[in-house]
Amino acid sequence: MEEKAMHDGHRQRLKDRFLREGIDNFEDHNILELLLFFGIPRRDTNTLAHNLMEKFGTLSGVFEAPFEELCKVKGMTQSAAFLISMVPQLSRKYLDDKYKAGQILNSTEKVGKFLLHKYVGRKDEMVSMICMDNKCRVLYWGIVSEGSVNAAEVSIRKIVQSALTQNSSNVIIAHNHPNGLAIPSSQDIKTTEKIKAALSAVGINLLDHIIIADDDFVSISESETANLITTLG
Repeated sequence: MEEKAMHDGHRQRLKDRFLREGIDNFEDHNILELLLFFGIPRRDTNTLAHNLMEKFGTLSGVFEAPFEELCKVKGMTQSAAFLISMVPQLSRKYLDDKYKAGQILNSTEKVGKFLLHKYVGRKDEMVSMICMDNKCRVLYWGIVSEGSVNAAEVSIRKIVQSALTQNSSNVIIAHNHPNGLAIPSSQDIKTTEKIKAALSAVGINLLDHIIIADDDFVSISESETANLITTLG
């Protein structure tokens, strides 16, 4: 009973601290510990939080770990593993709702900010598109294809159809490099040129192709690498 009272008191202190200060000053293992309270309601979660950090290296590494791997950690329950696995997708959904259509994306920085959260927790390559009016106001964002960016070649018809359906004046294409750097490849450049030509044929501008890797992004239209590849190609 004494041990349970001690754990209950510790839990309440962490909860009170969160309500009072927010989470910014928490150590990473304390953030995990606080989250684990709701997946493991009647046990000390401090040791488990440390074990998770040791196994996966970082807080983001824990959140992005496969469900099956989380379940292998001593002391983990399926409910707690499920809760942790939801974090990246909940974060993405929250930001997706916050940054809805209607924003004006008139700079590369704004475009990058708009797109980055949409790729949070994505472990496979995904091509998406932003449809905008002539003032660069967002009309629509959607997934074009999942898999290699090369698949964008067979999705050019879908890109054009979506742009026309949304009465777009401008379009921006984006895709991610899940296990690489935000550097455009020669194939990225070639695919961009094909999409640009197809959209131009129906009077729509392709303003940019954004490459995303983790929390970094590169604009092909502004990339020196892209210009070099185009020149050499």
